[in-house]
Amino acid sequence: MELLAPVANLAALDIAIEAGADAVYVGLKNDTNARAFAGINFDEQDLIAAKERCERHKVKLMVAINTFPQPGQEPRWHRAISLCADVGVDSVIMADPGLLAHGARHYPNLERHLSVQASAANVPTLELFHNQFGITRAVLPRVLDIHQVEAICADSPVEIEVFAGGSLCVMAEGRCQLSHYVSGHSPNSGGACSPGAEVSWHHHNQHREVRLSGTLLDRVEKQEAGGYPTVCKGQFVVSGQPLYPISRPCSLSTLPLLPRFGKAGVAALKIEGRQRSPFYSKQVTQIWRQAIDEWKAGPERYQLKPQWHQQLKQLAEGGLLTTGAYLGSWH
Repeated sequence: MELLAPVANLAALDIAIEAGADAVYVGLKNDTNARAFAGINFDEQDLIAAKERCERHKVKLMVAINTFPQPGQEPRWHRAISLCADVGVDSVIMADPGLLAHGARHYPNLERHLSVQASAANVPTLELFHNQFGITRAVLPRVLDIHQVEAICADSPVEIEVFAGGSLCVMAEGRCQLSHYVSGHSPNSGGACSPGAEVSWHHHNQHREVRLSGTLLDRVEKQEAGGYPTVCKGQFVVSGQPLYPISRPCSLSTLPLLPRFGKAGVAALKIEGRQRSPFYSKQVTQIWRQAIDEWKAGPERYQLKPQWHQQLKQLAEGGLLTTGAYLGSWH
């Protein structure tokens, strides 16, 4: 199984390669990718440098072009695809059918992967994208359970990639409108669930508050670990009680499921976190490198090491880890 690490910039790229990533994925410095935050992502010269470094270390370079252009804005996305083809990246990760068609028509040799933003959750959908647009891999949504993943892998016409660790999306990926409802910005076109300019932090006595476009999402103790500032991980008053009605801040770790992913034939394990620090990418990539190598050395003998989860908890949202929907309930 390929270990696919998130990379925010060239410094993070070097660290991810050193930590043992088989492949990395990046975004460009605009809204063509779903992590369009200031201070991260790659311009043309960065991408050229990244390709050279990846080739030197025999690491694959993938570029996320996974947002949806609004009418009349398509040329910006077309330029992004053209740049990737010119640089010679190993693959582009896209969701919009029009962009996939454009890539297949103009750059047939540029490998196309189906982004999780396409919300493809069954074999007929994968067959459609494969037959129409020539995708060779698909990233499955994080709302499927392990039995569904195994069933899809058994009959899929393309390689399957799953999210193995990092921030957890509990919504129907590619179809969520919660952020747009609160902030007026859609992650599908604007490139972020919670745009940095719309997020504000406030300290009151012993509490820390986070707001999105002025809407209070959470209030925690100053020393308490908080979550990523999204509506789905917000704390709201329900029946008079402050609760996390959609999802408590936590992070995904599927280390216990590694043998099942391997047996099912999953092609790649993806770590979420392009918006995070190089330190985060290094720590998480190292842990997953160790786990995959141990599994490869003896699938029947593979055991989850407690220190792996202890390290991941220190990096997790809210200090909590879960296998999410993979086991059918939030463990």
